[in-house]
Amino acid sequence: MNRLNRENNILFTVCARAGSKGVKGKNTKIFCGRPLAAYTAAAYELFRQRFGAAYGDIVLAVNTDSELLRQQMDGLLTRYLYITRTEELAGDVVSKKDVIRDTLIKCEQQTNITYDTVIDLDLTSPLRTVEDIRGTLEMLWQNADADIAYSVTPSRRSPYFNMVAKGEDGYYHTVTQTGFTTRQQCPACYDMNASIYAYRRSYALAERVMPRREVVWQMKDTGILDIDSEEDFELMEVLAGYFYQKYPAYGEIEAMAAGSR
Repeated sequence: MNRLNRENNILFTVCARAGSKGVKGKNTKIFCGRPLAAYTAAAYELFRQRFGAAYGDIVLAVNTDSELLRQQMDGLLTRYLYITRTEELAGDVVSKKDVIRDTLIKCEQQTNITYDTVIDLDLTSPLRTVEDIRGTLEMLWQNADADIAYSVTPSRRSPYFNMVAKGEDGYYHTVTQTGFTTRQQCPACYDMNASIYAYRRSYALAERVMPRREVVWQMKDTGILDIDSEEDFELMEVLAGYFYQKYPAYGEIEAMAAGSR
């Protein structure tokens, strides 16, 4: 992607609360010998170093109520804005978009900069590349009417063919009833992997839920797992070791994280 947008000021956000029902303290866990935060900070730093001249102001903000996460971030070499997670935004049923909106408003007040795009990086998705971030951002800006772009991976199951749910009759049926007889006939489906979200400013600031125009950036198929259990976390570490050794684009993130302390 060669398009430059020097007028595009970018706010990167990391939004992570202290509590977690699935994996205790997962946002501050040690991953492959380093805090999870080190990998997201490394991805941000590499993006800023590699593409900073192509855009406007680029800033990282961390919105959290976790003192341990703040200490971990302070131990890295990455400059960031600290946004205190307010009590009303700290619950486990709070929309992440509300937290991002709060972060954007407070960062604009602190820096006196208007950010055109907010890129949210999920802390528990350490396996991403700089090109994944750039690709998600450019998908948003290449589609003038889009409100949001986010990362996906190809789905291994299809609601049109081999995903089933229990019906009112007590029996199981394909989730989406169609006349398809082979999976190849079905529309391509993707899993939202929650790794990268790029919001246009107008959508990020919207207070109420509204219809949105979405575009996607496809990441490597097996690069992401949802960390919902200790086993998921262990499997992610195994995957990470393989990706860091086999693929230079992942390895450079690990190398940057290793040198960030």
